[in-house]
Amino acid sequence: MKGLIISRKVLEKLAVKHGVTPREVEQCFDNCDGEHLEDRRERHRTNPITRWFVAETNQGRKLKILFIFRNGKVYLKSAYLADEKAIEIYNDNAY
Repeated sequence: MKGLIISRKVLEKLAVKHGVTPREVEQCFDNCDGEHLEDRRERHRTNPITRWFVAETNQGRKLKILFIFRNGKVYLKSAYLADEKAIEIYNDNAY
């Protein structure tokens, strides 16, 4: 995905902790059909604001993708298997 920035630290966390590949993240961006929600939780507050969504990889894995949009680029914060709560919140608010 053009404009997607994944730091070395985040790449390592994706691989070691979450078992998610950069290609899966790109697939989720491509497959997202709802809005990007804002993470307004106090302890996760960032400037610019963190946005997130839930989408499927091409293999059907539902991932929660968290990112910051700044200066025309998307900076990935994290990506991991979406739990039922995240899926519910996303479905209730993104469509």
